[in-house]
Amino acid sequence: MAVTPKEMYSNIFHVFIRISREEGLKTLYHGFTPTVLGVIPYAGLSFFTYETLKSLHREYSGHRQPHPFERMIFGACAGLIGQSASYPLDVVRRRMQTAGITGHPRTSIAVTLSTIVREEGVVRGLYKGLSMNWLKGPIAVGISFTTFDLMQILLRRLQS
Repeated sequence: MAVTPKEMYSNIFHVFIRISREEGLKTLYHGFTPTVLGVIPYAGLSFFTYETLKSLHREYSGHRQPHPFERMIFGACAGLIGQSASYPLDVVRRRMQTAGITGHPRTSIAVTLSTIVREEGVVRGLYKGLSMNWLKGPIAVGISFTTFDLMQILLRRLQS
């Protein structure tokens, strides 16, 4: 809906119905593979960074657990690194999903990736819009990791 004229779809259900009828159910899954492939570096690097920062904090500060604000900072760093590493696959996914609407032919991940690099360059093409993600992503990831850790601590205390 973000890349189509306002009058093309009335609501999300209309999108699903119209795309299913006109282009087939398979069309709804364009971009699924790069999404799954993008989750691997994103989640791996995010968790690795967060846990490494907590471990380094424990080692160098002498405190067993970081304070909530420190957890937020560690989570924000983790989100920043994870997003930066997986962002090119996010761009490829979006291009694959919107190919039919924007007039581009539907192609594979490799062809979409090479087309972006050839036409727009590595930095301007594969990292287009990353700065906006750097504003919202680290905050969200920081809150998520902090909330998870604090809830885990609370539940352990309640259990014992």
